[in-house]
Amino acid sequence: MNSYPPMEYRRFGKTEEQISVITLGGMRFKHGWSPPRNHLPKESIQHCISTTRMALDLGINHIETAHGYMKSEHLFGRALKEMGVPRTTYKMMTKGAPMTGDDTRKLVEEQLNALQLEYVDFYGWHGINNKDLLNAAVQKNGPVETLHKLKDEGLIRHIGFSTHGPLDIILEAMRTDLFSFLNLHYYYFFQRNFPAVQLADAMDMGVFIISPNEKGGMLWKPSAKVEQLCQPDTPVQFNGKFCLSHPQITTLSMGMHEPEHFSQNLALLVQEKDSNRQFSGIKQKMDSQLERVHGLCTLCDKCMPCPENINIPEILRFRNLLEGYDMIDYGRFRYNMLEGQGHWFPGTFSFHCTECGDCLPRCPENLNIPKLLFETHDKLFDHPKYLIGKITNALGSILKRLKLWK
Repeated sequence: MNSYPPMEYRRFGKTEEQISVITLGGMRFKHGWSPPRNHLPKESIQHCISTTRMALDLGINHIETAHGYMKSEHLFGRALKEMGVPRTTYKMMTKGAPMTGDDTRKLVEEQLNALQLEYVDFYGWHGINNKDLLNAAVQKNGPVETLHKLKDEGLIRHIGFSTHGPLDIILEAMRTDLFSFLNLHYYYFFQRNFPAVQLADAMDMGVFIISPNEKGGMLWKPSAKVEQLCQPDTPVQFNGKFCLSHPQITTLSMGMHEPEHFSQNLALLVQEKDSNRQFSGIKQKMDSQLERVHGLCTLCDKCMPCPENINIPEILRFRNLLEGYDMIDYGRFRYNMLEGQGHWFPGTFSFHCTECGDCLPRCPENLNIPKLLFETHDKLFDHPKYLIGKITNALGSILKRLKLWK
């Protein structure tokens, strides 16, 4: 096995658990998303075993999965049993989004059976992404109250939540004081949730960072500009170091599912003599790029809400990254997820803008928001559903002119 730096461990807030700063996530095992969830192909089992064994051997002691990840819980249950891993050597996090108290108990029991465990260390209500879901989660006799009862029974040790929601919903959920940790989006290229990181520190909540390599910028496929600016680090290493430069953040789920993923991700742990100075120098170079962006959106959210449900700050964030860092691949990846992910990534495409002007007087930067939205759409849009429709309409128009289409 290659030589890797020693693992670092941090306290996961008021849970008092010491967990590795790198988490083994369970979203991406081979054939892992193919139903039914309890049908486990040999290739999937072997993939889970080899990945989990490597992670544990390298000192990773935190495993994260969810009921929503299809086969993942069953794969971990099978793999850990076949490997004979002592229960005291790892912490298990799983998640679910049951909508009633009765459904919560039933689901947790089903998940424990899939994981072949008597308890999970961390259980997160999966996806407090808007006000309605927050209300459903914390209702009297509802899911979170039932999770606390299950904690009293020893089936769960600590309760938290995951979120892809707006900052105000995240802060409101935290202030219920019902949770010990949160799973959060926060990266170098997405710093709008920093107030949640600060509040987590004040409330002594553990902070788990979701998908820093993918949602954080598709960093395994960086633009040439980002790659050059981050040298001698890779973009993955720089972003990981940025996240862990915040002592409030405990662990990062790096999306490792192949042997070659480990070396680059674990390299962020190297404590070289001048590593802090090197990191600061890279960050200064990275920061300076946004200062040169004409029409920079400061992501203040004052333009919202939009009557057409356009997620203006997020779309203009893609424009910032496109103009400042040439991040065309990431912009297209994220922009074209709109209108297809429901509450996990809400908002409509920019072409729905009617130029009503509601947002203009609210913008402290006096940006021509409709113009910037349309420009960004033209650069990033390639959604198959709409493109097929446009091609069909164009073909129909041609055939009509040729009198071949009635």
